[in-house]
Amino acid sequence: MLDKAAHENFPVAPFFLPRAWRTDLMAIYGYARLVDDIGDGDLAPGGADAELLGLDRDRADDALAMLDAFEADLHRVFRPGAEPRHPLLRALRPTVHRHGLDQGPFLGLIEANRQDQRIRRYATYQELLEYCELSANPVGRLVLGITGTASPERIRHSDAICTALQIVEHLQDVAEDLRRDRVYLPAEDMERFGVTEADLAAPRSGVRLRALVAKEAERAAALLNEGTPLVGSVHGRLKVLLAGFVAGGRAALRAVAAAGHDVLPGPPRPTKLSLLREVGATLRREG
Repeated sequence: MLDKAAHENFPVAPFFLPRAWRTDLMAIYGYARLVDDIGDGDLAPGGADAELLGLDRDRADDALAMLDAFEADLHRVFRPGAEPRHPLLRALRPTVHRHGLDQGPFLGLIEANRQDQRIRRYATYQELLEYCELSANPVGRLVLGITGTASPERIRHSDAICTALQIVEHLQDVAEDLRRDRVYLPAEDMERFGVTEADLAAPRSGVRLRALVAKEAERAAALLNEGTPLVGSVHGRLKVLLAGFVAGGRAALRAVAAAGHDVLPGPPRPTKLSLLREVGATLRREG
C-alpha cells in the first residue's frame, strides 16, 4: 500500500502533517486503494483477502462478490459492538469514530467499482462526471472530514479538484485501461475527433488522439482552477497539503503536455521537482 501511495500524482500523507492526520489519511487511502484493487482484480494472489472477508479463496476473482462482502464488512465499522474482518477496515474504524465520518463516501467508492464491472464505456462527458462523483469526490470529502474543515463551498471546490485528478489519471492510463476493456474517454468526444478504439490500442498516439487528449486535459485544468480556491480557504499545514493535491494534478498535466499528449507508450509522470514547483506556484497564487 505504501508503495502504491508513493506512485500517486499527489502526496497522500506527507511528513509535515501531524502524526494523527497522517494515520487517518493512510487509513482512508488504504480503504480506497483496497476497493480499487478489488474492482480492478489487482489483489495479492492467493485469495487471502477473500478469506478475510468470509469468502472462499477461489472467489477472490469474483469482483462483485468481493465488493458485496467488503461492503458488509464496512457496515461493521459503523455498527456498535461489531468487529470488522479485514485488517484495513479495523485500521479505518478509529478514524471513522474519531471524526464522526459518514458512511456515504465509503459506500460511494464501493459503488464506483461495482459500476466498473457493469459499465466499461461512457457516452458523454456528463456521464463521466457522474462516475467521478462516486469514484473520486468521496476521497476529498473524507479529507475535509478528518481535518474538520468541511463546508458546502469547500466540498464544491474539493469535488472539482478530485474530479480533475480522476480525469488526469484516466488520461495517463488510456492504454492500461483499454487492456482492462475500459475506456474513460467519452464516446461523443472520440467521435468528434475521429478517434476509434483501434487508435487507443496503437503503440503511439496519432494526431487525432493527441488532439483529443489535449482537449480532455484542458477540461481537467479548468476543473483544477475551479477548485483551487479551496487552498486559500484554509491555513497552516492543511493549506500545504491541499496545494499538493492541486499541484499534483497540474504537474501531471504538464507531463502529459511535455509528452506531446502521447499517452500510449506509458503514463507520463511528473518529476518530484516539477511537483514542488507547482506546490510553490499554487501557494503563491492562493496565499
